[in-house]
Amino acid sequence: MSRKFAEKTLVVASHNAGKVREIRELLAPFGIETVSAGDLGLDEPEETGETFRANAELKALAAAKASGKPSLADDSGLCVEALSGAPGIYSARWAGPQKDFDFAMERVRLGLVEEGTLDTRAYFVCGLALAWPDGHIEYFEGRVDGELVWPPRGTKGFGYDPMFVPNGYDETLGEMEPERKHAMSHRADAFRQIVDSCFGQK
Repeated sequence: MSRKFAEKTLVVASHNAGKVREIRELLAPFGIETVSAGDLGLDEPEETGETFRANAELKALAAAKASGKPSLADDSGLCVEALSGAPGIYSARWAGPQKDFDFAMERVRLGLVEEGTLDTRAYFVCGLALAWPDGHIEYFEGRVDGELVWPPRGTKGFGYDPMFVPNGYDETLGEMEPERKHAMSHRADAFRQIVDSCFGQK
C-alpha cells in the first residue's frame, strides 16, 4: 500500500526552472503548494546513481532531510536507441555546465552521424521519487516513445523537447502547447501513477 501525501507543502527537488514549472502545473489541480529546492537554497546533491530511479530517490531524500518536508524529485532523460540508450541518465550533463541544450542536441545529432545510422528511434523516461524526512520513498516511472528530428523545432518545451516527436504526433514536444504535452508526456505518465497512488483523486 502506497503512503499517501497528507501535507500541504511539497518541495520540488530541482533547480531546473522549466522542470519546476512543469511539475507545478501538473500538481495544480490537487491544491498542493510547491516550493523548489532552489527557492529554499538547498544544495544540489551529486547524482551518483546509475539509473533514473537511483538518482531520483537520491535527490528526493536529500531535499526531504534538508527541508524537513516531503520532497518530489524527477530524474528524466532522453534515450536514443542507436546510441545504446545515451545520453540517458547523463542527459543534463550532455548540456554542460551552462545547461546549453542546443549544444546537447547537436551532440545527439553528431552521435548518430558517427554511427552512420538512419535509426532515429528514441524515448524519454521520467523517474519520480516522493520522499519523506523519515526516509520513506515511493517511486514511479513513465515513458514516451518517438523519433528524433533535425533541425530542432519549437520553443515551448525545454531540454531535448525540440528534437523529439512522440509516436502518433506531428509536432515536437517543443512545439506542443503545455496542456497537450501534459496529457501525454513521460512526466505526465509518471504523474498519473503517483497521483493515483499517493495524492488521491480530488
